[in-house]
Amino acid sequence: MAADDQGLILMIEDNHDIAELASEYLERRGYRMDFAADGLTGLHLAVTNTYDCIVLDLMLPGMDGLALCRRLRQDGKSSTPVIMLTARDTLDDKVQGLDAGADDYLIKPFEIRELAARVSALIRRSRRQVSHEVLTVGDMTLDTSTLQLKRAGKDLSVSPIALKLLTILMRESPKVVSRRDIEHEVWGDVLPDSDTLRSHLYNLRKVIDKPFDRPLLHTIHSAGYRLADLEVEAAES
Repeated sequence: MAADDQGLILMIEDNHDIAELASEYLERRGYRMDFAADGLTGLHLAVTNTYDCIVLDLMLPGMDGLALCRRLRQDGKSSTPVIMLTARDTLDDKVQGLDAGADDYLIKPFEIRELAARVSALIRRSRRQVSHEVLTVGDMTLDTSTLQLKRAGKDLSVSPIALKLLTILMRESPKVVSRRDIEHEVWGDVLPDSDTLRSHLYNLRKVIDKPFDRPLLHTIHSAGYRLADLEVEAAES
C-alpha cells in the first residue's frame, strides 16, 4: 500500500449525486473507491474483494441494505466495517441497522466531512484489532477472522449482533461484563430499549447452551453477564 493510500472503500449507493460527491471527497483524501448501484452487485463485490470499509445505503434496488448486511455477516463471514446510510432516523430504525451487522449509522442528509471522519475512525479501529484471533471458552471457539463459531466441534450460526456479544464476553472471560459496558460496546451512543439486550442474550443461549449438557453464558444478578465453564473453573480451583 502506498504511503498516501488510506484504504479501499466500497460504496453501495443508487443515488448517483451522493456517490459522486462522496467519491470525489474521499479520493482527494487518499482513499480508493469501488462502487455498486444495487444490492446484488454490492454484495457480490463485498464478498469477492477485500475492503477497509463499506458505505452502504439502506434503500437499494435488488436487495436492501439490511438484507445485504445480514448476508455479508452471516453467509459471507465478513467483519469489514460497515457504515449504513439512511433517511430513516427513528431509534428503532437505527437499532435495526446495527442489529443487521452495521458498525455505524449516518442519517441523510449528512455532511460529507462527517462521513469521511466516520470512515477514518472505523478503519483505524479495525486495524487496531487483532487480524486473526481464536477465542476459546470451555469447548466453544470463535475465530474472529472467519467468524466461525463452534462448540464441541459443532458449527453454530448466530446473528451478527450475537457475534459481537460473544466476542466481547469471550475476550473478557471469565470476568463479569456489565450490561452498560456491553450495550455501549455493541450499540455505541444509540442505546436500545431495556429489553433488546435481554432478547439477544436469550436467543444466543438457545444456540450456544440449550443443545449442550452445561451452560456457558451466565447472568450475574445486579452485575452483568459472563461466559465461563463453571465445571472447569471448579476443577482448577
